[in-house]
Amino acid sequence: MIIVYFDGLCYPQNPGGVAAYGYLIYRDNEPIWKGFGAVGEGRGMTSNVAEYEGLLAAARWLNDEGIDEKIEVRGDSELVIKQMMGEYRISSATSKRYVPQIKKLLEGKEVRFRWVPREENEEADRLSRVAYESYVRRKKSGLNLR
Repeated sequence: MIIVYFDGLCYPQNPGGVAAYGYLIYRDNEPIWKGFGAVGEGRGMTSNVAEYEGLLAAARWLNDEGIDEKIEVRGDSELVIKQMMGEYRISSATSKRYVPQIKKLLEGKEVRFRWVPREENEEADRLSRVAYESYVRRKKSGLNLR
């Protein structure tokens, strides 16, 4: 059984801050992969964009690795989880952009989505903060961010 945790943030303001994400992947309760990154900052950046980017990055990894075991995706964004489950309508431009991409990557896989409280998603949250801090450090040092 594969378990995926994902999280995202937009800081110091939402919208318009730095959007960053983190995700972790476990097999039989043992960590097998973790990732994090910054999406960007300013116009168009929101916590929802960051959350979806985290899930998208995790889905890409699962697809690239050819994972065909049962997968449970866990996140503390009720919007993202419920939209992926088809329980919430997909009406925003952000959701319309991400949901089909993620579903396509997970096509043919046995995937279940589960909302979890923030306390059960602390490691993915920590990774999203690492991504944010890394972005800010690179920006201060004048390094190319893309």
